Amino acid sequence: MAGNDLGGLLGTLLGSGSSSNGGDILGALLSALGKQGGNGGNPLGGLLDTLAKSGLAEQKESWLGSGENQSVTGTQIQQALPDDTLQQVAEEAGVSPDQAADALAQELPQAVDRLTPNGEVPASLEELIRQQTV
Repeated sequence: MAGNDLGGLLGTLLGSGSSSNGGDILGALLSALGKQGGNGGNPLGGLLDTLAKSGLAEQKESWLGSGENQSVTGTQIQQALPDDTLQQVAEEAGVSPDQAADALAQELPQAVDRLTPNGEVPASLEELIRQQTV
């Protein structure tokens, strides 16, 4: 599936984070969100909307802005993401749901910051990848 391939590519491009499986986790998350559809083909936008609606709007805004990135916890990620999404991410990355949530909490602030250099979410997953490969 193209969404899965694109999510994996983007995860690989972002895999320079602090944990060894950061790229796998991010790629798995974007793949899972892409498979769910909606959000105009933009899983990052959908993820950020989900986080904001789950009480993490302030953290999300800090990742988009130019200031310091606020942190989140694995517990906050578990509460924000649907159980089936987190389970799918964990399975694709080969870790437990708790480990996936903790890794996402560690990687998301920096990844979103890198993916939104002007504070704006790119329109599509393809545009995200294009920005990372230029």
